[in-house]
Amino acid sequence: MAIIIARNLTKKFKELTAVDNISLEIEEGECFGLLGPNGAGKTSIIRMITAVSPVTHGDIWVMGKDLKRYPREVKAILGVIPQMDNLDEDLTVIQNLLTFARYFAIHKDVAYRRSLEILHLMKLEGKRDSRIEELSGGMKRRLLIGRGLINAPKIIILDEPSIGLDPQARHMVWQKLRELKAQGVTQLLCTQNMEEAARICDRVAIIHQGRIVDIDTPQGLVAKYMGSQIWEIDLVSVERDSIISELESRRLEFEEFSGIIHVFSTDNKLIEGLPGTARAATLEDVFFKLTGRSLVE
Repeated sequence: MAIIIARNLTKKFKELTAVDNISLEIEEGECFGLLGPNGAGKTSIIRMITAVSPVTHGDIWVMGKDLKRYPREVKAILGVIPQMDNLDEDLTVIQNLLTFARYFAIHKDVAYRRSLEILHLMKLEGKRDSRIEELSGGMKRRLLIGRGLINAPKIIILDEPSIGLDPQARHMVWQKLRELKAQGVTQLLCTQNMEEAARICDRVAIIHQGRIVDIDTPQGLVAKYMGSQIWEIDLVSVERDSIISELESRRLEFEEFSGIIHVFSTDNKLIEGLPGTARAATLEDVFFKLTGRSLVE
């Protein structure tokens, strides 16, 4: 059952079309990822779904509610975890949670009980009376996620949840997101982290220039566009023109980037005799194939 539905969604800023007529459905209980380069339109999609930015054209329904008609009600049932740390430095850890609960008119006794439950869930019990400046980056991120749960939402929206974290903190955040999913919490995740998308998302929409290029499971996207492996040829050790000529004669699909040729083939016979090495195909390979490798400023 779809818990978020977007139909023909468009967002324009004067002459710029940030989101171009996209449609998607997010199923209840899944972790759905929006994956794309800078400027692809991911954040604009999230801002529209969370009723922060008005829709130019199209419609959104969240848990059966028309966002245009019931923006306040939709905001009340969402948990939003922003990309940037906006915790209140003047308050302690538990005070941050209790203060945020007031925005949802949660009774103080209920807010206190939920705050303790959240601190336990996020492994922050020992930091309840600490100042925000005393927390590590990973602790702050976990607190932000916990704060987004204070209204007991069935849907949480996460914008780059592991940005800036070291590997240990990143994996702890991912584990907490998996635990929330196991509890039935639907997650909409905006990310540029390929490993993050591959590890925790049930399905991924690859966004490029405001449009959805494809939607599938991470494994499905890799199988569809890459096959099981990539053949890499380092141009330092071979003659470039001759190897490209050979690849073209075999009618192989390939890409040259940073001195390495990436050959895409599901037929091992076609790459027999070629110099190079094989490696497993990844979601990052799909991302580069569908969106390009050029930097977007």
